[in-house]
Formats: sequence, structure tokens, C-alpha cells
Amino acid sequence: MENFSPQPLQLSQAHLNLLTTCPRKFQHIYLEQLHAPQSSQQQARQTLGARFHWLMQQQELGLAVTGFIQADPDLQRWFAAFDQAPPQMLVGERHSEYRQTLVWQDYLLVSVYDLLILGPHQAQILDWKTYPRPQNPKWLQQNWQTRLYPYLLVEASDYAPGQVSMTYWFAESSQNEGQSQSLTFAYSDSLHEQTRQDLTRILNQLTNWLKAYGQGEQFPQVETAVNCPDCSFVIRCQRQLEPSPQPAKVASLPEIEMPL
Repeated sequence: MENFSPQPLQLSQAHLNLLTTCPRKFQHIYLEQLHAPQSSQQQARQTLGARFHWLMQQQELGLAVTGFIQADPDLQRWFAAFDQAPPQMLVGERHSEYRQTLVWQDYLLVSVYDLLILGPHQAQILDWKTYPRPQNPKWLQQNWQTRLYPYLLVEASDYAPGQVSMTYWFAESSQNEGQSQSLTFAYSDSLHEQTRQDLTRILNQLTNWLKAYGQGEQFPQVETAVNCPDCSFVIRCQRQLEPSPQPAKVASLPEIEMPL
């Protein structure tokens, strides 16, 4: 009889962000497959964002998108904003919706680049956001998308960390006068090493939590309950401090979701 090794668990930046903010919520969403229903407005916004990403890919491939764009005022506005204020981009080999993976022990780290440009001496990762540019970019710099995407590219290529950058372009930022619609983060040797250390710690924790979960234990809860009243699992986690007249908000998930 043949022995089949189990498939490694896939982890995206969305998984890592949730593991570092609330391990118990990671358990509810990704292990127990519990999802609070989305409002019609949230569903429409998510669908529109997905359409914009798809159309950007089609345009990158040289396919006609005019008919699709004209059918939606928001898509028209976003595409016009991109034409008027595109991000600065390297000259090089271009790959749209490029999937990059890395096997790490029992895990498969996954990233999907909206656009990847590979030059002779530099590489640029680009990501399209359908929300305004944040006033304080620090939270985005610390987000696991900004950390994981360059890390996987460096590990899978001959580029040094200092040759890699990541650029975000914000479709809704045209309303902010005088503010660039793009934001670029440079990568470095020190950031690469710090990311390696943090990944090692987080994935070691996850391995222990999964082992304990298989024996009937719950994933850890966050120490403070500051964000719990806005979480859709506040009652399930027994963190509801007082009855609220308003329904719990549904936490919005990142644009790219990788299933386990």
C-alpha cells in the first residue's frame, strides 16, 4: 500500500494577519468555517473590487475591457484615475495575477501578486486597492501582505532584498488633493531577516495550537477585549460585556482569500 503524505496547510497573508491579531478568530473562520453573513452593501463592494482586479488583469493581457468598464460608474472612475495617475513602474518582464509559493515545514505560504515586474536588477510587486490611501501608512507597512509578498519573492528568486519593492495603488484616493495615489515600500536585508524570525515564531505557535486543538483545546483569545464588541464572534467567545442595540459588525476580510 502506498503512503501518501498530507498536503501542507496553505497560508496567505490573510491567515497570518488573523493569527497575529486574534488566534481564536482564526480558529472560528478557517478551522470551523464559521462566517457571519455579509450585508448586501459589503457583498456588492467585494464583487466590485473583484471585478476591478479582473479587468486590470485583462487590460494587462491586452484584452478589450471598454465594454465592461462603461457598464459601471465606479469602474469608469477607477480606470480613469489609473490612467491619470498610474504608479511609477519598472521596465521589465510583467506577470499579472502571479502566484508565488514557498513550502515551510508543514505549511505552504502563498501570495498572489496583482502585477509583478521583473527587471534586470530590480523587481517590483504591485497591488491594487479599491479603498483610499491610509492617512498613516504605518499599519500597511506592518501588514503581513507588505511583509510576506517581498519575502516569498526573494526566497524564490535571485533578487536580493534591497532589489525588491512593493507598491500599492489606491483607486479612491483621487479625492484627496495633493496626495499621491500610490505608496511604495522598499525591502531590505534587515526586514527580510525580521520577517524570517517572525514567521518562524508564528508558525511554531500555529503548530502547537493545531496539535492542542486536535486534543480538544481552543486557540488562544486576545488578552484585551478592546475590539471584541465589533467582532461577529463576540457571543461565541463569551466576550460580550453588555447588550448592544446594534448588530455586531462583520469584520471585512482582505481582498485576496486563500482557502485552507
